[in-house]
Amino acid sequence: MIDYNAFFKVSYGLYIVCSGSKEKGNGYISNTVFQVTSDPPRFATCCNKDNHTVGLIQSSGVFSVSVLQQDAGVGTIGTFGYKSGKDTDKLKEMDVRYGETGVPIVLNDAIAILEFKVVETIDVGTHLMFIGELVHSEVLDDSTDPLTYEHYRKEKKGVAPKNAPTYIDKSKLEKVAERETFAKYECPACGYIYDDEKEDVKFDDLPDDWECPVCGEEKSEFIKL
Repeated sequence: MIDYNAFFKVSYGLYIVCSGSKEKGNGYISNTVFQVTSDPPRFATCCNKDNHTVGLIQSSGVFSVSVLQQDAGVGTIGTFGYKSGKDTDKLKEMDVRYGETGVPIVLNDAIAILEFKVVETIDVGTHLMFIGELVHSEVLDDSTDPLTYEHYRKEKKGVAPKNAPTYIDKSKLEKVAERETFAKYECPACGYIYDDEKEDVKFDDLPDDWECPVCGEEKSEFIKL
């Protein structure tokens, strides 16, 4: 069985990945940007084969990463996360710098920026993984925490768009939830009820030496209701 909720326990950040040039540029929200080597410093990012940006990375051989701040605005996330560069000029209303390679770098809501030259491309199925060697990096704001995918999901109630590597069909999560069952257990000595649904740990997963918090009765004596 695959519990798709386990995927959410893997840590991610949230970034804007851009590519192209002054004449033609585009970008998208990515939560798969990570360092793969230290010397030379190389990072990887994944891009859906249907994304407009994937062709720009392939043709230009460069990409940039803007690390978003925790309080990134909905306008920034909405533009780069849910609009297509095939229909919209995403960079038109943005604060954009052009790097040493000519690649566009979005400064809106960014606390750090990085610029890369592609050194390897790996086909991973629905996505292409681009390995980039670092050309330039810079901290723009050292006082603000970066936006994580967990914070985006829990606090901003955001979801991954369909082209994201971490997109999960909601129906798969619902099926897992339907299979999950909860039980109640009663202490025969004092009547205390341990309710799986209300507790952080299911009764079966409690250690064998666990005791009733009210009267101290042993776990083995509890009765399943």
